Amino acid sequence: MQNPSGAAKALMFQGTGSDVGKSLIVAGLCRALTNRGMRVRPFKPQNMSNNSAVTADGGEIARAQALQARACKVVPSVHMNPVLLKPQSDAGAQVVVLGKVIGNAAAREFQSMKPALLPSVIASFARLKAEADIVLVEGAGSAAEVNLRANDIANMGFARAGGAPVILIGDIDRGGVIAQIVGTRAVLDPADAALIAGFLVNKFRGDPTLFQSGMDLIARHTAWPGLGLIPYFLDAGRLPAEDAVALERRSTANGGTIVVAVPRLAHIANFDDLDPLKLEPSIRLAIVDPGEALPANADLVILPGSKATISDLEDFRRNGWDIDLKAHVRRGGRVLGICGGYQMLGRLVADPDGVEGRPRSMPGLGLLDVHTVLTKDKTLTEVAGTSLADGAPFRGYEMHVGRTDGPDCARPLLRFADGRPDGARSADGRICATYVHGLFAYDRQRAAFLSWLGGSAVAFSYEADIDRILDTLGDHLTRHIDLDRLLSLAN
Repeated sequence: MQNPSGAAKALMFQGTGSDVGKSLIVAGLCRALTNRGMRVRPFKPQNMSNNSAVTADGGEIARAQALQARACKVVPSVHMNPVLLKPQSDAGAQVVVLGKVIGNAAAREFQSMKPALLPSVIASFARLKAEADIVLVEGAGSAAEVNLRANDIANMGFARAGGAPVILIGDIDRGGVIAQIVGTRAVLDPADAALIAGFLVNKFRGDPTLFQSGMDLIARHTAWPGLGLIPYFLDAGRLPAEDAVALERRSTANGGTIVVAVPRLAHIANFDDLDPLKLEPSIRLAIVDPGEALPANADLVILPGSKATISDLEDFRRNGWDIDLKAHVRRGGRVLGICGGYQMLGRLVADPDGVEGRPRSMPGLGLLDVHTVLTKDKTLTEVAGTSLADGAPFRGYEMHVGRTDGPDCARPLLRFADGRPDGARSADGRICATYVHGLFAYDRQRAAFLSWLGGSAVAFSYEADIDRILDTLGDHLTRHIDLDRLLSLAN
């Protein structure tokens, strides 16, 4: 069902707020339309996330756009997310343009950068349109952030510049969806409001007939048509999440006997490393919030990736987790550090060039005899190889700044296909670390890891499960949205 005119159309999905389901709906529509035979591409002009993915050309984009590319059955490209902000503090972020870091910017400083970034955004959008029948565009945050409307490139500013009609998504699960959508209409500039072609209400639970009057009321107050009432998608939690807010929705139903504890760092990054472990029945994954102690019954503590290693190392000590971690090791517990967590486990983390802020050094946790120097160059590459302790194969990716050396690096955890070693292990093998993300998504590596912990993996393919859920999500949206009507609104 390709577009016979050869001119790709576009449709933009904006939300009444963050976490209303924009990323999920775009991913599901990408799969539904791809399964119809259309050439579909995802696009997000500007994203803010520390959960990112490596592209084949050595760049990085937000994890949500990588998942959407997968839903389209195409390889991720830096053009799918030309501007990525990776928060390093409460007021500033690393700025990534077309997959490469161009520097750091405070929040106010970034506002003045936007006009210069718009040409790159529009060029990437045009590039995707040239290879597609339709481009599905995802907005960022809330369409109602009118205080940031000047120079906007993420929501209405892009919709105007790119000529993309907008579908507004509200979240009924959080309550007040009528006010969400009607309130958005009230604060929007009339020219921006005119770009909205309809609305969707997401995450509905219960009898849909009971909310028909609500859909009608929204339509009357906004003059926008209701395009669908979408029931809550129960398998959403099995897909990689973009926002760390997903870590706050912790399940207490998992009754696994192997307890894996993960401190929720302030700048936690690439936390989808944990997703395959959540699906293993033998594992009970405990996300430990600031102010809580690491559980005394943990079999393993994972120190995850971090966008600000030194800052998170300070917070780690401030929370008393360093004391908990050493007690865990004395009890015979095991520790795995991934990327920033690897750096924290060493004796020293030095930042002489101020990569993460002002130049400084900080003692590490001292559980591995290694030291790290943060460098301006960033490693972004897909990797494959085997783990040295058991010979299990893996695939994953590196995404880090810094170089780690020291005696324990003589006992690497992994060996890449090109012969290079990676990571470090303590002499007794109970403490180990790696720079590689995505290890547990590889089934044979995850099985070997569980064997190390004294358990066994269930017989399922994580990657196949992701594709199955994307198909299910596409079918779910097809049942509750009139896709032909939706396509008729694209421009």
